Amino acid sequence: MTKRVQGPFDVKVKPMAPDEGAAASPIGRLSIDKRYHGELEGTGVGQMLATMDDGKSGAYVAMERVTGSLQGRKGSFSIHHTGRMTRGASELTILVVPDSGTDELKGLSGSMQIQIDDKGAHSYVFEYTLPDSP
Repeated sequence: MTKRVQGPFDVKVKPMAPDEGAAASPIGRLSIDKRYHGELEGTGVGQMLATMDDGKSGAYVAMERVTGSLQGRKGSFSIHHTGRMTRGASELTILVVPDSGTDELKGLSGSMQIQIDDKGAHSYVFEYTLPDSP
């Protein structure tokens, strides 16, 4: 059965030095540091690669490792982000990496949506499935 949880999160995204040989690339590399609150309680750390052409069109990919508890079940899992903006219209897909769940989150699958309100506050909606027994 699919479950749904939602709540706020805090995020810090910081530019990182480019990898050797990539200094002239228009692709930026950034670190991700998140704090999830609510029924998903924990931290997320990861890296993002992003490019933006004219301020209205661009794309990013990111990998993030989430560690904490999901409705009281402890463990960690990885998610991958794929985002694209075309002349201001955005598309975003965030999925749990298959077989990445550990401990009580083993077998986790699902998808996440990110919402940003007009004041810049971030929140998540996470729809997931998880085996009944840890």
